[in-house]
Amino acid sequence: MIRSEIKKIIKKAAGGLGFKIPEISVEHNKFPKNEYQGDYSTNVLLKMAKIAKKRPKEMEKRFTTQLYKYSSVKLNFNNIEFAEPGFINFFLSKEYLQKQVGEVLKKGEKFGDLKIGRGKKINLEFISANPTGPLTLGNGRGGFAGDVLANVLKKVGYQVCREYYINDRGRQIEGLKKGLYRGEKRTVSQIQKENRKLVEKKLKIRFDLWFSEKSLYKNKEVEKVLAYLKKKNLAYQKDGALWFQSTKFGDDKDRVLIRPDGRKTYFASDIAYLKNKFQRGFDRLIFFWGADHYGYVARIKAAAQALGYKKEKLDFVVCQLVRIMQGERFVKMSKRAGVFITLEELIDQVGLDVARFFFCQRALDSHLNFDLALAKEKSEKNPVYYVQYAYARINSILRKTKNYKLPALPAGGQTTNYKLLNHKSELNLIKQLIRFPEIIEDTAGDYQVQRIPGYAIDLAAALHQFYRDCRVIGQDKELSRVRFALILAVKTTLKNVLDLTGVSAPEKM
Repeated sequence: MIRSEIKKIIKKAAGGLGFKIPEISVEHNKFPKNEYQGDYSTNVLLKMAKIAKKRPKEMEKRFTTQLYKYSSVKLNFNNIEFAEPGFINFFLSKEYLQKQVGEVLKKGEKFGDLKIGRGKKINLEFISANPTGPLTLGNGRGGFAGDVLANVLKKVGYQVCREYYINDRGRQIEGLKKGLYRGEKRTVSQIQKENRKLVEKKLKIRFDLWFSEKSLYKNKEVEKVLAYLKKKNLAYQKDGALWFQSTKFGDDKDRVLIRPDGRKTYFASDIAYLKNKFQRGFDRLIFFWGADHYGYVARIKAAAQALGYKKEKLDFVVCQLVRIMQGERFVKMSKRAGVFITLEELIDQVGLDVARFFFCQRALDSHLNFDLALAKEKSEKNPVYYVQYAYARINSILRKTKNYKLPALPAGGQTTNYKLLNHKSELNLIKQLIRFPEIIEDTAGDYQVQRIPGYAIDLAAALHQFYRDCRVIGQDKELSRVRFALILAVKTTLKNVLDLTGVSAPEKM
């Protein structure tokens, strides 16, 4: 990846000059504001100047001269420029961009695959809905985002276990068994089966494990973990209850494990469940929770430390609320008033592709305003339609080329004529293509899954612009063949992106 290459040469250049090397951040400018901004930029010179207690301008000439000593700079960039107050702009060369088409075709569906994970095991728990009622919009947001993240983590080399935690024990369950919970007539088992069917059939999410909370009690795992905490003097009696000393590990207050009436809390189950996961050999645990669970983060980290595990091995993604918009007004939802949209009802209205794409479009720590009218729109105003239409457009062009008798592409898409790709729209399209591995790397690192649908829109926009500016099928058959290779590379990448998102890739629309 070009961003990794920039970091390498910066380290070499700084080391060669004896400069102290700070953390290097390289940004991709997907839409440069002007021709001077560059395709990639870094403020590393500003950081180094602060360390050296010099003005960046004093270090500029020596540093940029040192950069040009490395062969990869000469091969990949046509220019490197300094910009105030301490930025370095990198401009990709046309020759570098032209070669990338063949590289994408060579890798095919493996384009974007990375080895970051190195086979390490990750447990990804998401949805984990309360089994006393239907799946909510919040369940859908965490569910779709969790599924996309699992796809991304697998693509970078992790072994990922998708896990659904079934809360099938506690006061709500007992109430439901007696038919007391919200007038519910169905049994716990029936609701669980219906939710599982909805997840697997309608949401098309396949979990590797459906874990029952009851099994923690059946296997005496809760009792064992409570005995362990008592033995380590991390649990104590007060006011007739058993408390966990979570404040010892940074929590704001201690937490109840067993109530005065003898009932064990959900937190007691959570600690046993945490230990169960670590004992299964996972290197990292990721939890997708609803906004109402934000306060649980500190206590779960405290529990991990009490059990002898590093809190850094736990990651939490807290999903904010989903609000339905009808025109410019929010639909006020209330279970009590009977105005309530379930996840299944929403999918029935807008379709699975739209639901998945819309739920993943916005950062999970922000509220999501789901525009119902836009979701039902069957035009390019709808971002899902816009992206899918780009894929269908490529397939339409490819069908037309069958009657055009283009010279066959060499195996793997390798050809010496990519130098014919000179039009600005062609080069911009390639620039979007090469962003894909970087998008995957960043998402695997910080779990910001909104990058994936966002990238799909950017790539579709570049493809539509290319289509308006450049004829794929023309009188120049060699140019047509190379443009044919370019749209094949786009098709491959767009299909990869849609697969990660769980959205279908239609060949006709």
